[in-house]
Amino acid sequence: MTDPTPSAATPPPLPDQSAAAAAASAPAPAPAATASDPDDTGVPPVVGEAADVGRGFFAALFDLSFRTFITRRLASVFYLVGLIAIGIGFVVYFVGGILSGISMMWFNPGAGISALIATIIVVPVLTFLAIILLRFIIEGVVALIAIAENTERTAQHTKR
Repeated sequence: MTDPTPSAATPPPLPDQSAAAAAASAPAPAPAATASDPDDTGVPPVVGEAADVGRGFFAALFDLSFRTFITRRLASVFYLVGLIAIGIGFVVYFVGGILSGISMMWFNPGAGISALIATIIVVPVLTFLAIILLRFIIEGVVALIAIAENTERTAQHTKR
């Protein structure tokens, strides 16, 4: 039996042209997305009533037809506020658990040590899970809004 794979001693075949010649004959790359395309999908922005990219925040906030989504603009603010709330909760529960464990040690040392160990392990793990859950929820909402915006753009372009 012979091995069908080429041996390491034979070099691979050379291409027909050099890399510089191939790059020169390649078609020009597609133009980059414009600054008005916030999601870089390549879909051109809609001109008309649905083109709310340049609208002000307060105009979008009081848009009673809900044609403008402000969630994508505020996602980072929601995430920051959520992280601050989770951080405050972590400090409160961690310090409260440590103080409760220490106070329990006077009348029941076993319960006090168990409370300290549980606080040191459980509170950081739950805090980490809360941060992950917060991120998942915000990313899910932002993804749904992006899908809605892209679907609206597609619908506008297919009406022509």
